[in-house]
Amino acid sequence: AGGAVLGTAADRLFSLSGIFAVYKPKGPTSAGVLNLLKERLLAEAGVQTNGNKRNQVLKIGHGGTLDSAAAGVLVVGIGKGTKMLGTMLAGSKKYTAIGMLGKATDTLDATGKVTEEKPYDQVTKGDLENVLQKFTGHIMQVPPLYSALKKDGERLSTLMKRGEAVKAKPARPVRVYSLSLQQFQPPLFTLDVECGGGFYVRSLVSDIGKELSTCATVQELTRTKQGPFTLEEHALHEDKWTIDEIARSLEHCISLLPGEPPHKKLKTEHPGETAVICE
Repeated sequence: AGGAVLGTAADRLFSLSGIFAVYKPKGPTSAGVLNLLKERLLAEAGVQTNGNKRNQVLKIGHGGTLDSAAAGVLVVGIGKGTKMLGTMLAGSKKYTAIGMLGKATDTLDATGKVTEEKPYDQVTKGDLENVLQKFTGHIMQVPPLYSALKKDGERLSTLMKRGEAVKAKPARPVRVYSLSLQQFQPPLFTLDVECGGGFYVRSLVSDIGKELSTCATVQELTRTKQGPFTLEEHALHEDKWTIDEIARSLEHCISLLPGEPPHKKLKTEHPGETAVICE
């Protein structure tokens, strides 16, 4: 009887197909969250992960990397849903970012080494609001050196951590649909950002600091929306990473997906963006 129950759970797991969202906490990488999710599901189904060929047919992936230091929505595809992850890269994303004036770091966030400090007392709320207008619409942006973008097949962040000399990627066009100041308590300020693919909030905050004749770095970053998936309504926290909960979420999220699956490989705005799929 126990074997039959395990078999049923495994059958249910391998029949799951579609797109849903999970909550990625601050700290682990997006790939690390995906691997933990996969381990939880296989363990619940009673599937041995060592040398078991069936383990190799559980297709699961995420549509767009979220920084290790960031939290929020991570869109996940399972089964045939992995083929639809490209659409998540082309859709808009929303973030809430807390920036700090007066300090710059090599990673452009709180995890890096401080590289510069400048006074910020002269900056007013009005100054900050006026500057935001310059970063709305179609703009040019230089990606951070610490990023998932690749050079010769390796991530820039990996090369930087090894101490290798890395040239910044050239500025590229990105789109900011909306950008607003939610709070200003110097040196901290909170922004709400809605942007397109290939956009880096860390670069935005750094550029805002430079525009204000000081410097700035990201202290906290949360992705609140990716495509149609929102943090409040759709992101499953770790205690709900079960076959039943994911099955319910897949059913709930069907209405959010395009009517017809794309037949051609979708081109994203930036070739550096990839949907990560592991089998």
